[in-house]
Amino acid sequence: MSGIVRLCARHHTPVIAYGAGSSLEGHISAVRGGVCVDLTRMDRILDVHAEDLDVNVQAGVRRKQLNHYLRDTGLFFPVDPGADATIGGMASTRASGTNAVRYGTMRENVLSLQVVLPTGCVIRTASRARKSSAGYDLTRLFVGSEGTLGIITEATLRLYGTPEAISSAVCPFRKIEEAVATVIEAIQLGIPVARIELLDDKAMSAVNTYSRLSYAVAPTLFLEFHGSSQAVQEQSEQVAGLAETHGGGPFLWSTDADERNRLWQARHDIHFALLATRPGARVWGTDVCVPVSRLADCIADTRKDMERASFFISLAGHVGDGNFHLGMVVDPANAAEMEEAATINERLVHRALAAGGTCTGEHGVGLGKSKFLAAEHGAGLDVMRALKEALDPAGVMNPGKIFPSTVAQ
Repeated sequence: MSGIVRLCARHHTPVIAYGAGSSLEGHISAVRGGVCVDLTRMDRILDVHAEDLDVNVQAGVRRKQLNHYLRDTGLFFPVDPGADATIGGMASTRASGTNAVRYGTMRENVLSLQVVLPTGCVIRTASRARKSSAGYDLTRLFVGSEGTLGIITEATLRLYGTPEAISSAVCPFRKIEEAVATVIEAIQLGIPVARIELLDDKAMSAVNTYSRLSYAVAPTLFLEFHGSSQAVQEQSEQVAGLAETHGGGPFLWSTDADERNRLWQARHDIHFALLATRPGARVWGTDVCVPVSRLADCIADTRKDMERASFFISLAGHVGDGNFHLGMVVDPANAAEMEEAATINERLVHRALAAGGTCTGEHGVGLGKSKFLAAEHGAGLDVMRALKEALDPAGVMNPGKIFPSTVAQ
């Protein structure tokens, strides 16, 4: 890898790292040509340190592959973006997903990285120690850098003990505001819910049809609880009580593994469920994140745009951390629909920014969100440009991504 990058740097040839190809904002588009480096065969799990609760893997290792390997150790890696992404890609985009409300994102769960810099030099960003005050935090610099500062080739990750018991629950509500109020109160009370997902009535209708389920077509919370058998039962009962207070119910929960897997697979299949509502169309997935206290207002204002739209739109999100998505089912050949979808997306992003949120909670910037960074970061964007210039003065690392001024020419 070092030799490839060194050769490309010598000839000022762009280098684009490729993993599973599951990113959503054009991260791997070769907008200026160049060399696409496929890391998927760098798929070795190098070292498991069970006593230290960490593992060192190559960048091409996939999320499901890692957890399958760990299954007999009593440990697991919790970051679950839905897609079976590579660890290198997840680190590059600062991925998160359904478990983030309890276990955090890639930002919290990457201890160290091995990175090939634009010069071909190979560095290790940190040790395996759980804390350090030695110099700049280089690990956090490269987590979320989307291949614009270097290519991640190895990652050292935090692991967690597999819970003694896991239960999943489903609870419908009359109004989406009631579901959000339940989430906010559960978090304020410190109930350690592992996953809290919200699907609106349109999303539930699509999921029921596609996954052959029979849940109520209503705003619905999907939840998961981890811990001892007693703790899981207590957590479930606490949230059930909150849901009832806010008009939710019935609160159905189960510890059966097959039922849990079916439930969460249905949640992860929502993209395909939406595609099935309009054959030949495509799904434009949005991604914003706001402080949880502003979530209800942001969703309420967004639903007004959804109701006025000329095409099908559903809402789903990891509402435990304020992150939600719209699934706009559009015809890419219809210019009017694409323009309308772009307007809805821009209104959503500016609404999130006004609420103290971000233009992307987990999908990353790539090409699609670059125009919003100045509004979100202000002069901070100049600092990012300075870092890019310092590490990659020739601009060979994934050019055209993140920075509005470096789009394809």
